[in-house]
Amino acid sequence: MRIVALEEHFTIPALGARIDPAAIVARGFPPPETVWSQTLKRDALADLGAERLADMDASGITVQVLSLMGPGADLVDGAEGVALAWAFNDALAAAIAPHPARYRGFAHLPLRSPEAAADELERCVREFGFHGFLVNGTTQGLFLDHPSYAPLLARAEALDVPIYIHPGIPESPVREAYYGDLPGTFGLSLALYSWGWHMETAIHTLRLILSGALDRHPRLQIVIGHMGEAIPFMMSRLEHTLAAEAKQRLTRSVEQILLDQVWITTSGFFDIVPFQATLATFGADRIMFSVDHPFASNAKARAFLDALPVSPVDRAKIAHGNADRLLRLTP
Repeated sequence: MRIVALEEHFTIPALGARIDPAAIVARGFPPPETVWSQTLKRDALADLGAERLADMDASGITVQVLSLMGPGADLVDGAEGVALAWAFNDALAAAIAPHPARYRGFAHLPLRSPEAAADELERCVREFGFHGFLVNGTTQGLFLDHPSYAPLLARAEALDVPIYIHPGIPESPVREAYYGDLPGTFGLSLALYSWGWHMETAIHTLRLILSGALDRHPRLQIVIGHMGEAIPFMMSRLEHTLAAEAKQRLTRSVEQILLDQVWITTSGFFDIVPFQATLATFGADRIMFSVDHPFASNAKARAFLDALPVSPVDRAKIAHGNADRLLRLTP
């Protein structure tokens, strides 16, 4: 069975070294000399060659759609940030070129310069055949519903490519207020992969709905990972509590906008219960397989895919059919 994985990460250490270390630490990344450098699995992130392909082959994964794991150009102002994003995308295109049947790409954009980000998205789509862009959380405290990003949303819609909203490190005031003063590394864990960044990604998605941004761009498609960042579990509650005002301010219900414009991937979640909630709310036509490589295991993700309690037709949709349709991939 052909298998496409959508949330699979890489980095280019030589380009990352161009970012001011003080900006990296200020954004919330621990300094590179700490144990964080091991937990980020930088060697696996930097490998776009034989070892990554062998790991894919061992689990029968046909295609990885690659995206940059931060820090990146979103930490760099002006022309320098634009040049850095350009360099990351050129490097990704060069890595894809020898393996076009195995690797595809999401663009990395200079989000501190929204107009330039829109232009870079178009360059990546038209020149490299990239399939959209991935954003890692907020940029300078702003979500994508901020008016400054309207040209970027419009460009993505016009190009007919999706936006993958990936978690990022919560801004410093949020980290301090919600996750500070906990013992050991609990604060960091809770702020990031255990809880916080999933909730922030859900908020990012819901802000795009409630702000009217997705109403203004009804053909724009959004992808979120980690089995829907808790939105499937909360969907009926969201619909019930927001329905009255949504009738006044939006053209569709919150639930309908989610079903029309949001896709879910399985990245990093390989348990049946959250999958069942996602299947019951979004349906098999909106769920796509992902691993979250190298932070999750290709083998574990593949075993989960094989064990899903779905029909062969739905398993094929989740494994590749939905991604092929959304990203216009061809075998």
